[in-house]
Amino acid sequence: MTAVLHATGLSVVHRTRSGPLHAVSEVDLTLRERRTLALVGESGSGKSSIAKALLRLPPPTAGTVTLDGTDLATLTPRALRALRPRMQMVFQDPLSSLNPRRQVSDLVAEPLDAHPDPARDRAAVIERQLNAVGLPPGLFGDRRPGQLSGGQAQRVAIARALAAEPRVLIADEAVSALDVSAQATVLNLLRRLTEDRGLASLFISHDLGVVRAVSDDVAVLQLGRLCEQGPTEEVLAAPAHPYTAALLAAVPEPGRPLGDTGLLPTDPPSPLNPPSGCRFRTRCPLADARCATQTPTLREIAPHRTVACHRPLIAPAAPGRRAPGQPMTAVASTSTR
Repeated sequence: MTAVLHATGLSVVHRTRSGPLHAVSEVDLTLRERRTLALVGESGSGKSSIAKALLRLPPPTAGTVTLDGTDLATLTPRALRALRPRMQMVFQDPLSSLNPRRQVSDLVAEPLDAHPDPARDRAAVIERQLNAVGLPPGLFGDRRPGQLSGGQAQRVAIARALAAEPRVLIADEAVSALDVSAQATVLNLLRRLTEDRGLASLFISHDLGVVRAVSDDVAVLQLGRLCEQGPTEEVLAAPAHPYTAALLAAVPEPGRPLGDTGLLPTDPPSPLNPPSGCRFRTRCPLADARCATQTPTLREIAPHRTVACHRPLIAPAAPGRRAPGQPMTAVASTSTR
């Protein structure tokens, strides 16, 4: 699959009265055509900071972001503005992201008005995009956001983003404010549009059930650092990082008691003063002395799977030993603490 957007060494540091807050630290991400990468993690892990840094709203503190091979940091303000239609974002709360005084048809046309193109038929674009998200313009074009349900409003937000004909679509907790039936509608829509229009999509969520339904690949973020990446089904079936395993154990499932996350009984550390070495070590039952002194880096443990852990739950496969789809074996490990 063609790589559309690539971020290398992405870091975001916010200056606060209490000192620097390390929201994102040295993150590498690649978004590919017709694929959805899910970015998951707890609240405060840095997911939304990454989304804004990719769009340069504001620019990252360090690192590079390239779109179709163009380094966004090298562009003049005018050139960057001209490129913005190719990177669009769908926000968490649809009603707050839409102007309540504008009609749906005008909301969808906002990218066209911001970036006029005489070759584009405004009315035709509005009709196409509203039909694409299942909101016939004859029924919904004259409505205002207050006359829409949450799911309908989110579909309007998606139609507005698609009107710009983007290459990259970023959805930041785009279904967390919706009920289950509306979630299913929006998720199916995002999945279909990503494939049909060749989008490279980043889907940000804390809900692993939603991630399983919508994404091809998943990247797990913990306190601003990536700790695991890989195909969604493989990662969720057999997590390699203790943090990923804890997230999965915390997901309620019908018919079984809520699992023990296995985390140490301590509060999560603050990004104002992250732990040395592995940032997860103060909560990890497998941490040892090395975890306090050496920062783990992402390393390959299987084809297309990486983990940043000194003591991963899955043994790295020997080259050429594991056939595609063959299950990996978990490493038996006990705490040394």
